[in-house]
Amino acid sequence: MKKNAPRVAMLRKKGETVDELLDRRVKILQKEKGYRFSVDALLLAHFVRVKKGDLIADLGTGSGVIAIIVAQRKECCQAVGVDIQEELVDMARRSVMLNDLQVKISIRHGDVRKIESLFKPESFDVSILNPPYRKVSSGKLNPDAEKSVARHEIKGSLRDFLKASQYLLKKSGRVYIIYPATRMVGLLSSMRTAGMEPKRMRIVHSHYSSRGEFVLVEGVKNGREELEILPPLTVYSENGQYTEAMNAVFRELSCFPKASAE
Repeated sequence: MKKNAPRVAMLRKKGETVDELLDRRVKILQKEKGYRFSVDALLLAHFVRVKKGDLIADLGTGSGVIAIIVAQRKECCQAVGVDIQEELVDMARRSVMLNDLQVKISIRHGDVRKIESLFKPESFDVSILNPPYRKVSSGKLNPDAEKSVARHEIKGSLRDFLKASQYLLKKSGRVYIIYPATRMVGLLSSMRTAGMEPKRMRIVHSHYSSRGEFVLVEGVKNGREELEILPPLTVYSENGQYTEAMNAVFRELSCFPKASAE
């Protein structure tokens, strides 16, 4: 960090932190107080499968952490992050610069509900979704605007994100989603309605004895019916430390062949 201190100072604004993760391979700017990404973003980034030359859309990119992690794989061609919150877009763009990924990643300010105003149809191979989890009528809205928009379906529901993916993806394009396990039935139903056939799924548990917290799903645009259920993933052991399976996720994210900075 000391070596890059002048650059960090130039890109970081007041009230922001620079968080290093994955053996300092990735640096992310975040608000000290406001929306901050959590482990679900890393789980989703790990779950995404990338093929050589893939063009990726990260819808609701937030801090840009998923796009930045995925775009560092050498197979990835380019990634475009989209978010409706201008402050997050500005911060994500600076995180892209901090990681020297300007050639591979662009961040755009836009509304997924008006996706046709941003891109041409069937122009992406992969769509990544970490959409707001909570209905507006579910739970108390956070007084922090960034957090409330990121967590509640105020400016876009799951169906809006899936509809945008259907528009963006090429034939047999893949969509990757993380969503609360309690809303899994609605997720799978909405995917089919949007023409995204669920093909691969993994349930994430906080502890070995706890109920499922999240579900990771890969879907294929207009794919055939057949769903692979992967072994469950448990995040924490009884002593509160990460499980070996979770540490393996971190190791794999840190060891993916890295793209050149050309």
